[in-house]
Amino acid sequence: MPIDYSKWKDIEISDDEDDTHPNIDTPSLFRWRHQARVDRMGDFEREKSAAKENLQKSQQELTGLKNKLQQSDQESEKLKINADIDKLEKQFSEWKNKEAELEKQERLAPWNVDTICRDGFSKTTVNKLAKPKEVTEEERLSQSQAFMDQHKKQIEKFGFYSSWNDSKEYLLEHTHLACEDTANYLTYWCVNLQMEEKNSLMKQVAHQTIVMQYILELAKTMDVPPIACVNSFFTKIQLCDAKYMEGFNSELAAFIGRIERRAKEKTDKLIAEIEAEEREKRLGPGGLDPSEVYEELPEELQRCFDSKDISQLQDCLAKMPLAEAELCLQKCIDSGLWVPGPTGPAEEEEETPELEQ
Repeated sequence: MPIDYSKWKDIEISDDEDDTHPNIDTPSLFRWRHQARVDRMGDFEREKSAAKENLQKSQQELTGLKNKLQQSDQESEKLKINADIDKLEKQFSEWKNKEAELEKQERLAPWNVDTICRDGFSKTTVNKLAKPKEVTEEERLSQSQAFMDQHKKQIEKFGFYSSWNDSKEYLLEHTHLACEDTANYLTYWCVNLQMEEKNSLMKQVAHQTIVMQYILELAKTMDVPPIACVNSFFTKIQLCDAKYMEGFNSELAAFIGRIERRAKEKTDKLIAEIEAEEREKRLGPGGLDPSEVYEELPEELQRCFDSKDISQLQDCLAKMPLAEAELCLQKCIDSGLWVPGPTGPAEEEEETPELEQ
């Protein structure tokens, strides 16, 4: 059976054919040709759509008039309706012919790069990401602690790097370190270094902490694994983008300030706990602190305790009003400054414990 090649004769010249004069800007000409063809196709589609809409509108109006004619009983009204029907039928016929003409033009129009082929079918497949296994807060903390314990030395080695290139190469060699747990460990380490008053080392580790946090934030923005953002981060930071570097340094300064405040809070809390523990140990049998009681005593009684002179102490107490002397003596007993013997306070000097300064 012979093959009919006639349909391939009327193909509009492609935009990429080299048939232009050397003095003419070929790319501009190609763009103009393509745009002109697209505009012609757009005008044709609008004309075809308008013809179709008018044809449907005429048919609906014609159907309405015919129904109205059947329901009418007056001859004068019927005559008017018939006149309208004749007019609409003529319009309907014109639009019908117009539609047929446009279909013929479309069928005989030469093919071009935009119409020579069409999709036979289209299908979009979206792979669903597997839902991550849900873990409890306790399990997450346990996994995080296990990671820190296992990779502690590698994380600390990364914290000591001050070169951009060294940091990048180390992360690319140890891809598992590009994660949230590494940033958390570096943060804890910064606080501990500041509490140990190693401020310079803390600032170095803080720098690496912000590096890791920037990588994590970039990965979150791009919705990719953190390791995929390592090269892009270091490339951008090494290009010395002033605005980007300014933001990095600003974030680093703010982070160091937070570390210093947090370290001071923890140090103050630790000191308060130690002082409370020491005070608890100092409390006498009555629950009073001997140091506090000593500070509240009159100067004469303080000198008596300093010299451990029992007779002088008894003389001072005798000179004081009875109620005040009894109150002072009871506080001394409750705080452990004075330990009375079996027969009263007049015990030998060695039975009186020393005052805690």
